[in-house]
Amino acid sequence: MKILILGAGQVGSTVAESLVSEANDITVVDTDAAKLAALQNRLDLRTLVGNASHPSVLRQAGIADADMLLAVTQSDEVNMVACKLAASLFNTPTRIARIRSSDYLDNPEIFSRDNFCVDFSICPEQILTDYISKLVEFPEALQVLEFADGKVSLVGVRAFEGGPLVGRELKYLRANMPHIDTRVAAIFRHDRPIIPEGNTVIEDGDEVFFIAATENIRHVLKELRRMDKPARRVMIVGGGNIGRRLALALEDDFQVKIIEYSKKACETLAEDLRSGLVLQGDGTDENLLESEHVGEVDVFCALTNDDENNIMSALLAKRSGARKVIALINRSAYVGLVQGGKIDIALSPAHVTIGSLLAYVRRGDVAAVHSLRRGAAEVLELIAHGDHRSSRVVGRRIDEIDLPKGATIGAILRNGEVIMGHHDRLIEPEDHVIVFVINKQMIRKVEKLFQVDIGFF
Repeated sequence: MKILILGAGQVGSTVAESLVSEANDITVVDTDAAKLAALQNRLDLRTLVGNASHPSVLRQAGIADADMLLAVTQSDEVNMVACKLAASLFNTPTRIARIRSSDYLDNPEIFSRDNFCVDFSICPEQILTDYISKLVEFPEALQVLEFADGKVSLVGVRAFEGGPLVGRELKYLRANMPHIDTRVAAIFRHDRPIIPEGNTVIEDGDEVFFIAATENIRHVLKELRRMDKPARRVMIVGGGNIGRRLALALEDDFQVKIIEYSKKACETLAEDLRSGLVLQGDGTDENLLESEHVGEVDVFCALTNDDENNIMSALLAKRSGARKVIALINRSAYVGLVQGGKIDIALSPAHVTIGSLLAYVRRGDVAAVHSLRRGAAEVLELIAHGDHRSSRVVGRRIDEIDLPKGATIGAILRNGEVIMGHHDRLIEPEDHVIVFVINKQMIRKVEKLFQVDIGFF
């Protein structure tokens, strides 16, 4: 697939890195020559210095025969103009724009064919807000991802010494919970994936990913680890786009405090929030954190634009006794260094966002994609079409499907019913099949499995 990416920031460069590894023809456009040079040194792709909203630049970048345009610059206006030009001048089949302003997002007709011709819009800030909100709702979890319009959830937890599952075989989980159907989709041990089997023994420190109907998630969490008391107190450092959105999303159900350095931003936040408490100050000021009883906080979120400040404030909060600390970190090299140490969860905005983009890039009928463990693995929600003759999956039991090594079917959604992906389950037409792929090199093979032979149509 020939893909043109506009913007070499965190989102653009992360998407480019992911797509290049899958043998796509990628060109990246940006006004910053240094960013493009760094990208080209690492990846096998083309780059072009120029303004992404200029027709001549788009033409030079190869828009005329591109299959897809991903406009993910920092400017909403540049992204929308680029989509309009791609549609009206070059007839580009698929156009995706990153949109940050709620003024645009609240008026979807702006993106219609008669206006800016945006096929799909994504808002990284809102995606991150929803993602963090789930981590606050389930403080025991490392990751909470939803599929099938929220009916199915995939949850990652860290096993710990003395926990109810450590030292036991996986089949114990099913025997101990016969009334709830769940499935362990993958285990990561010392950063290496393990294909789970019934006799696999969970060890201290393992990251265990299980899948279940969303309504059963809390029951399964109780089996995997001791449930902490529900979160009530949330402290947020950083009142920018993400911090503000998160405070607004949580303030009705939690006691929210938000610390922001800018006095002007504090005044705006105070006007927007109904019950949340706004404090002006520095999130790395230990005296301020102590005076606001950070040690009694259930979830501490460091969400400023400064990675180092986020890391320092999260470490200070953890040392003072905060139960769970989350740090937003833009530099991917930092994420791997701090994740799982004193900082419970290190979030890369680009890796959280990328799944929303990948759903449009994947071949076959893909309803959702989520990136796991900083892009090391993926979970796809694929829709099965065709019949036994035209499809490689429909009309077959799961153990009859030629899944590539490292891919497992976790669950099926059929007519609103959640069915776990046990070996004897039969795939039927229009099933939503959730596939866990621990080796990204196998993505294309999984997609091909779900593609219907051309004769079917």
